[in-house]
Amino acid sequence: MITHTVIFAPIGEASRTEQITQRLSNAIISGLLEKGEQLPNESELARMMGVSHITIRDALNTLRSKSLIHTIRGRNGGSFISDNVDNYVKYFHPFNKISSDYLSDLGEMQSSLVIHSTRLSVRRMTDHDLTTLNNLILTLENSETPQQKTQSDMRCLLTLAANSHSARLAAQELTVLTEWAPLISILYRDETFHARSTLCYHELFNALQNRDETLAVAQAYALIEFFVSSLIEYKINLV
Repeated sequence: MITHTVIFAPIGEASRTEQITQRLSNAIISGLLEKGEQLPNESELARMMGVSHITIRDALNTLRSKSLIHTIRGRNGGSFISDNVDNYVKYFHPFNKISSDYLSDLGEMQSSLVIHSTRLSVRRMTDHDLTTLNNLILTLENSETPQQKTQSDMRCLLTLAANSHSARLAAQELTVLTEWAPLISILYRDETFHARSTLCYHELFNALQNRDETLAVAQAYALIEFFVSSLIEYKINLV
């Protein structure tokens, strides 16, 4: 699954424990990792993320202390995503600490990544890539809960980045997505937002399918602009 491949991708050099904790926390909060889902074991996580067992253990301990995961001992045990993630979101969600300027800046970065991914995807994506993206958009359209909608949305963005066939670009999208996903999850409580975002994705897909680079770039820009304006509006209404 592409989202898990990206979530568990190798970590960079600096502050590895903190990076892993932040990446997994955001994936849990946004629903990319679902309630009750079992994480890979420590050895597998260390291998996948390119860090030591100690680093993984420290990160998992931090997630456990925040009640984002729980661990079951024994033969069929392991670390699992907690069922009470909503309690953590209520008190520690990033919206409590960010400004409208931060949202605008994050939107600028996301826009540049998505637009460039779109430009490259028009030139490089295969028919199979198109089919995969279309299926994900249909899944987003048919999703019912905010968690399912957010998870589907993030998979659309990750797949679009992956379809650029640029590993570096996909890695950069993941970095932004760890900040982006928890914010978008709040917006998907609104059915109107869900309907509008789905429409934006369909319009982007149609342009990609027609290999119309100019229109695809314009639709990619419109998609992210809609997200950012919705985030800023939500933030303003919190005051």
